[in-house]
Amino acid sequence: MRIPAVIFDLDSTLVDSEPLYYEAGRRTLAAHGVTGFSWERHLRFVGVGTEDTLRSLRAEYGLAAPVADLLAEMDGHYLALAPDAALLDGAVALARRLAAAGHPLAVASGSSRAAIDAALAGSGLAPLFGAVVSAQEVDRGKPAPDVFVEAARRLGADAAHCVVVEDSPPGVRAAAAAGMRCVAAPSVPARAGDEVFASVGLLFAGGPAAFDARAAFDWITGGQRPA
Repeated sequence: MRIPAVIFDLDSTLVDSEPLYYEAGRRTLAAHGVTGFSWERHLRFVGVGTEDTLRSLRAEYGLAAPVADLLAEMDGHYLALAPDAALLDGAVALARRLAAAGHPLAVASGSSRAAIDAALAGSGLAPLFGAVVSAQEVDRGKPAPDVFVEAARRLGADAAHCVVVEDSPPGVRAAAAAGMRCVAAPSVPARAGDEVFASVGLLFAGGPAAFDARAAFDWITGGQRPA
């Protein structure tokens, strides 16, 4: 029996980077005269790729700078903050357990490739993953399935034999569109009751703090919900 390949989202799944992205976005907008960008506004874009987020913010605030320039600015701010990112112990423990058991692993993220590489290198997680895909490397970001489909291709795995680990509604939708099973720990636990999370195979409704690596490992390898 073929062992499943597992594809991890990065931000708010493996790394607690959302506060850093908020600060990087706030600094970027402030440099272009936008003040008062709040955490609540930032939360609208959880799970949305950085480039798509900036495209929306550029239109919302009428910014003149091209998206590519805004992305470069935001990446610069994020990379300066990245060493402060904390790991999310549950999903990290799962990744290490799966790697030790020989499962092919990948990261598929809406962040820029530079931001992904910095987070994985700084956290020491890079050696666990046989493939890394950024939304910049595919035609469409989440909720389209492109990053997951490309990650599976790079691992040499069929979608039917892949499991996605996610935190956000766009990511869960992308996994479903790719035809992959999904484990989810909502980064905003208040959203755990949203209809989109009803479709996942295994849900940790309490969010990353409630992520049980052993239960997730058993479900992924056995295909059953833990008791």
